[in-house]
Amino acid sequence: MSLVFDVLSGEGIAPFVPDLARLRVGVFRDWPYLYEGSLDYERKYLAKYVRLARATVVLARDGDAVVGASTALPLVEAEAELRAPFLDAGLDPAEVYYYGESVLLAPYRGRGAGVRFFAEREVRARALGFGYATFCGVVRPPDHPARPPDYVPLDAFWTKRGFVPRPDLMASFEWRDVGGTVPTRKPMAFWLKSLRHG
Repeated sequence: MSLVFDVLSGEGIAPFVPDLARLRVGVFRDWPYLYEGSLDYERKYLAKYVRLARATVVLARDGDAVVGASTALPLVEAEAELRAPFLDAGLDPAEVYYYGESVLLAPYRGRGAGVRFFAEREVRARALGFGYATFCGVVRPPDHPARPPDYVPLDAFWTKRGFVPRPDLMASFEWRDVGGTVPTRKPMAFWLKSLRHG
């Protein structure tokens, strides 16, 4: 189970869209996202990464099997809901590279893939000349009934990568939770890192 990482952009992403869609639907069913996704929606969502020259996908493979991936794109090319908090705070979205999801099958966790996902996206963000990197994560109440008792938030991991929480930058997205009947809106909190030094 040794992992190989590929950094892809543009048309190089296209052959892996079905694998990425499968990973997103499978991994995001777990806490904290509890996302009841569909492969059709995910394939359409991921198609934009193929069309955008400055988008990035980092694949983790075990042999020929895609077991993890992370995505990134310029914030100006992301959804309006992601740009709005930056505009409201007087921050220029054109300066920011947005890290989308990182998804990894459970048997491969704890072996450095998350570190590699962040490192490869930062290399790409710097090469493209961005001054900041950001991502956001869902905020769930601490007493949520689906929260696993052994859940450890990733805050320490993100801090070690140089990101700082920005509670003044919040977005929200709507999706249907696993077991839910209707979509509900969830708050998403941003973390930000300056790429101007180091």
